[in-house]
Amino acid sequence: MARLSDPITILKGVGTAKAKLFAQLQIYTLQDLICHFPRGYEDRTKLVTIDKLEPDKPACFRAMVMNAPRTAHIRTGLDITKVRVADATARLDLTFFNQKFTAEQLQYGQEYVFYGAVRGDFIGYNMPSPVFEALDAPPVSTRRILPIYPLTAGISNAAMLRAVQQALAVCDPPEEVLPEEVRREYGILPAERAYHAIHAPNSLEEAALAKRRMIFEEFFVFSAGLARMRASRQQTRVLPYTACNCTPFLTALPFALTNAQTRAIQDIQRDFSMGIPMNRLVQGDVGSGKTMVAAAAAYLTAQNGGQAALMAPTEILAEQHYATLEKILSPLGLSVCLLTGSLTPKQKQAVREEIAHGRAQLVVGTHALLTGDTTFDHLRLVITDEQHRFGVAQRSALGAKGENAHLLVMSATPIPRTLALLMYGDLDVSILDELPPGRQKVDTFLVGEAYRPRINAFLRRQVQEGHQCYVVCPAVEENQELGLKAAETWAETLQKTVFPDLRVLLLHGQMKGREKEAVMARFSRGEGDILVATTVIEVGVDVPNATLMVIEDADRFGLSQLHQLRGRVGRGSAKSYCILTTHNHSPQTLERLKALCQTNDGFRIAQEDLRLRGPGDFFGSRQSGLPVFRCADVTCDLETLQQAQQASARCRAGDTPESAALRARIDELFARREAGRN
Repeated sequence: MARLSDPITILKGVGTAKAKLFAQLQIYTLQDLICHFPRGYEDRTKLVTIDKLEPDKPACFRAMVMNAPRTAHIRTGLDITKVRVADATARLDLTFFNQKFTAEQLQYGQEYVFYGAVRGDFIGYNMPSPVFEALDAPPVSTRRILPIYPLTAGISNAAMLRAVQQALAVCDPPEEVLPEEVRREYGILPAERAYHAIHAPNSLEEAALAKRRMIFEEFFVFSAGLARMRASRQQTRVLPYTACNCTPFLTALPFALTNAQTRAIQDIQRDFSMGIPMNRLVQGDVGSGKTMVAAAAAYLTAQNGGQAALMAPTEILAEQHYATLEKILSPLGLSVCLLTGSLTPKQKQAVREEIAHGRAQLVVGTHALLTGDTTFDHLRLVITDEQHRFGVAQRSALGAKGENAHLLVMSATPIPRTLALLMYGDLDVSILDELPPGRQKVDTFLVGEAYRPRINAFLRRQVQEGHQCYVVCPAVEENQELGLKAAETWAETLQKTVFPDLRVLLLHGQMKGREKEAVMARFSRGEGDILVATTVIEVGVDVPNATLMVIEDADRFGLSQLHQLRGRVGRGSAKSYCILTTHNHSPQTLERLKALCQTNDGFRIAQEDLRLRGPGDFFGSRQSGLPVFRCADVTCDLETLQQAQQASARCRAGDTPESAALRARIDELFARREAGRN
């Protein structure tokens, strides 16, 4: 028997060239191949008669060959082979393109089972290039439930199926990792049966049971892995904070915290007092007050003789955090400093000396905090803002500048708590589900291009009242095929044609970093009336004077992204508005966009976005940290996820074969995540 770790090149028909194609699907070993699950199935078990075939609807039928196949050479690169078949109900012409040798396998007077779709009308039907098998041949492409696999150029579904069947024939499937009592309680198939059934089911019902087994297994293994990570973290000891009194901090604030903020701070106080490193996510909607929670954590760290570092993804956001935190914490005796790439070498050296000697108790910065010449005297707390902009390695690099430093992660991307536990690994979660008093509700409207004159008039009125406006475009440069508003051309149109008397600024992701920072700084200082931008302003832009956001071609964005963009207005005391424009009038698109107009609740919007678009589009690129599952879908399989999490929480690893296999699978899973493989 072969081993699961053996390369797929041991299989017949899989040489070096074919192996490179399989590698594009992240398939390297027999285990990768066996775990490359079908994306769906075709039921080819039902045979119909020729007279029951329907145009463009694939079906299986049994028929006899009525003549020897005839091939005509049409031109270079095109041979057409024709043959007629019949059953008791009707005759049918078959046409094969460049398949002379395949078609010649059909023998006059012999019966075969065919699978294909007829084309044509009642004058004459024809079936192009059906697959076929002899009646006495094993069912491979007909008379079975056929798995349909995710593929890549150069690998057909038949080739994938042959390779998978070979792999299952030469080695045992992966070992059982689910305890027998779990399988019994939740009606889960045993591993060996499930791995064979998912690739060669006897019925669609069996295929569904096998798929559910794989989904449950993936969630169970991941949940067990998170539990192991938490257990490992709890074995690491740090000095507990003995001074956890936030009263001076709370008294100094010019406003009262929300109940949600108070709960989050209490969570952090409890973490600090436990003597193990904190790993906590503070997840809240736009404007929910995450910065105040971070300020409280930094205050408590300073009270206990430690330093805190807050890393932001952009200089503008870092500067805004610095201004806010310095104003709050300096009167309480904390030294707050700013370290960004735009500081002069002399300024950077001065700040780094303050940090290295422990005189700076809170350091706010960008990636400049990660450089080797930035050292801390006693770093005990690491805070990252907009966590999805940083990878695990970056957070770890900053945390390594201290000794088992506490970690506080902030995110303004509301997602359901169950998914948060998946997306953020072993972080504990605190949710800010309230907005501070006085925070403005943003009125949102969905309009078509016919409203353009009224949109422009409203823009002008906001500027005349002393406010500023955003105009967001989905593209940077004009693209005639897509027909989308482009930031560059639309900014030029607004400045030269629509608002020649106003100050129109342009900001997009293709600009150099310093240039982007300069434009944003000008807008923040009030030196621009209208900022035309791409989604580069999605996070980290705080201009309280901005009261209107116009989002062009809003159907090109996800609901959660639109909500993030909308959060750039309503940050001051003036009434604020968001206008969504679209040319798309499909019912689903309008339903999606109207959902944004009906609520400002980011968690409700995120749930709707997840339902309508699925996790791939919702979370975007894999830097989001969402675990990569082979079979499970976190939106469709939430019930199974919850069951697997409950089962995993109840199980205690012992010395059984299942527990040994589970430990090996956990090691494999997290090694694969670190390597970025599927």
